[in-house]
Amino acid sequence: MKEFSYNFSYTVFDAIDDLGSADAYLLQQARELTAVSYAPYSQFHVASVAKLANGEMVKGTNQENASFPVGICAERSLLAAVGTLYPNEVIQTIAITYQPAEGTSNKPISPCGMCRQALLEYEMRVKHPMRILLSGMEGPVYVINTAKDLLPFAFDGDDLK
Repeated sequence: MKEFSYNFSYTVFDAIDDLGSADAYLLQQARELTAVSYAPYSQFHVASVAKLANGEMVKGTNQENASFPVGICAERSLLAAVGTLYPNEVIQTIAITYQPAEGTSNKPISPCGMCRQALLEYEMRVKHPMRILLSGMEGPVYVINTAKDLLPFAFDGDDLK
């Protein structure tokens, strides 16, 4: 028997004011964008904003549907937009935040498993890690240096061979 471990490091900032100006701006854009997400069923509004290597910013929000599998998460709507508007462009940083209709939004959330897979696939596609900022509408901000850290034992194209 062999035992292995998986570890990764991430940085925690106490608040948006502790971030550098570029990261703070990106996260603030995501926080404001939660207002336009379409979440009539869950009332859980999620937004993501990406800063691309070419300087462009691309936004995405969750889009729910009464037929639940038809909806799409904010992260995947953003990746679809980037892939369509700027094919193969590197995403330098992506900020992800949320606002529930009731309750607080004072701790970071993490992407669902499907979005983790999609983020990693995009990262592998462009052969460049993307920084990920996770936060609520207030409170701490987690900075993760690569999507790969969020999905150990990921399924990828090599598994299809």
